[in-house]
Amino acid sequence: MFFDSYETPVFRPPSEANSFILRVTRGCAHNKCTYCNMYRGVPFMTCTDEEIERQISLAAHFGKNQVRRVFLADGDALVLSTAKLLKILQTLFEIFPRLQRVSSYAAPKDILHKPVDELRRLEQAGLKLLYYGMETGDDDVLRAVKKGVTGPEAVEAGRRVVDAGMKLSLMIILGLAGKGGSDKHAAKTAEAISLIRPNMLSAITLMLYRGSELLEQYERGEFHPLTPQGIMLELEKIIALTELPAGSHCLFRSNHVSNYVGLAGTLPKDKPRLLEEIGQAAEKLAKLKEWDVYNNTRY
Repeated sequence: MFFDSYETPVFRPPSEANSFILRVTRGCAHNKCTYCNMYRGVPFMTCTDEEIERQISLAAHFGKNQVRRVFLADGDALVLSTAKLLKILQTLFEIFPRLQRVSSYAAPKDILHKPVDELRRLEQAGLKLLYYGMETGDDDVLRAVKKGVTGPEAVEAGRRVVDAGMKLSLMIILGLAGKGGSDKHAAKTAEAISLIRPNMLSAITLMLYRGSELLEQYERGEFHPLTPQGIMLELEKIIALTELPAGSHCLFRSNHVSNYVGLAGTLPKDKPRLLEEIGQAAEKLAKLKEWDVYNNTRY
């Protein structure tokens, strides 16, 4: 019996807005991060071959020649075996003649379960881009938010993707350490970015969601969020401390809905301009006296 593939929430990166969302798993295999409520209440399961084939057949029926990009959902498609992923990729490129690339989210533990040679085989088969939410490079913060990996492991996961020849979109969360841990979070995150050398870097701002443990910690007085100005000062430290080799081309964006200020540039080329813009934003946000800590939107 087939379940409705989209009866529970489906999330995808903003850049995958025009992609065919192919659900190969539902929920998140880890589902323990204290800041996240995306798949709380959604039992993790992998989709059967029949269910995956049904979704592909429906997409082919309504737009076989329109599909150029495919995003594998849900939270960690890489939890599937390499053999199953290779079969899915082969089918996609056979069915959709104009398909250019396939992408997916990738949890660090799932990446680490695959040797570089397996990741390279997936890249060669068409899985060209992985979105990796590292969030932080700080051991203490990773442990506190129950990410499931250490700082060195978080870096190794990112490096493994890059070494396999895949494009890596790395995501970090501003404010994740709260007030007390901000400086160390910034320094360790910048160090991790410098070691990984991602193709793309996205900074999002911590949002406290109903159903997340971090919100409960805040309401008990155990977690102290950064002010809007503090968020920008933390980002300033991360950008200032990130060192990428000359000639590197890392696209940086902070255009997520959670962010106070939208920034865009290429690192390291635009680093001076970005730091100037961040500094100006921090000065303006210093005048903001009230904000909604539950979703980081201004009153």
